[in-house]
Amino acid sequence: MFGAALWLAVGGVFAAAPQAAAATGGCPGGLVATLPLPDAEVRVYRSRTQVCAVNVALHPGERRHLAVSVQPRGGVPVGDAGQFTRYAGPVTVGAISRCVYVKGGVAAGSVESGWILC
Repeated sequence: MFGAALWLAVGGVFAAAPQAAAATGGCPGGLVATLPLPDAEVRVYRSRTQVCAVNVALHPGERRHLAVSVQPRGGVPVGDAGQFTRYAGPVTVGAISRCVYVKGGVAAGSVESGWILC
């Protein structure tokens, strides 16, 4: 009886981890900005040493063009683009004390953050 209860408790802990990762699109850190797009949104996360972005479809399931990129000031942009059902990214850059420029796009439009998190 105790073994079964322990197994269920441990299984519950491990089952929660993928759901949490899916909510952030695999980005570490806390949500610091959201950039709206038609039928999607670019979510920007920041940890102590990194900035991460993911372009999330608001109605997943249908393949559509999604793109996301992050560029640290003085650095090269890192991006992901293609035909996705749920999200593009995550893309992560090192950004200790650096501004970043985030871009996102869908077939119907695009969005840019300008220099943020300075």
